[in-house]
Amino acid sequence: MTTHAPIRLSPVRTGPIPSGAYSRQSWRIHEITHDFELEDVWALPVHGGADDFPRFVEAVLAGDDHDFPAAYRFLFAARWTLGRLLGTDKVEHGLGRRVASLRDRLPSDLRDHPAPERDDSPFQPLYLTDREYAAEIANRTMHGVLHLGWVDDESAPDGFSAQMSVLVRPNGRFGEAYMALIKPFRHAIVYPALLRTVGQRWDMARSVA
Repeated sequence: MTTHAPIRLSPVRTGPIPSGAYSRQSWRIHEITHDFELEDVWALPVHGGADDFPRFVEAVLAGDDHDFPAAYRFLFAARWTLGRLLGTDKVEHGLGRRVASLRDRLPSDLRDHPAPERDDSPFQPLYLTDREYAAEIANRTMHGVLHLGWVDDESAPDGFSAQMSVLVRPNGRFGEAYMALIKPFRHAIVYPALLRTVGQRWDMARSVA
């Protein structure tokens, strides 16, 4: 059996990046999130060729939560426990109940590009194209969108790199206060762990291709 040497990730820029890295792109997500706020934009430690994006999304969604560091898993366990105590994640606060799904806003051509989904994920997929993936989540505190994009990048060995953007529509003052409360944890624990794990998953996917 032929084995493949691991393909090491290039030193493409990672971490938080200016909002213009998202807003200047001609993403389709702009068409359905005009009333959302851009919360975060992060460069991912991922690069590839022009046709690699769907495979990258598949690699990200195929992983297991046990890939993440213990601190990340503990924080999310605490988050869901807190949600149960505060009642923020009840069905009546979710998609199709408190807020309408953004699927209702999708142009007809994007509805023809269904995205893969995971049964254990709180996010509901919106669409997948050769350059974009979007999924949404809603609870008592906010309506949020996770967006992954494949961008032209001259510094990337294969010409493209990935970035992640988070958009939110807070639910009143309670939602705004909650988002402000968890922001330090997102930046200090959640995003760094997410970037490392996503990079490792893509690295592994490329090594066995």
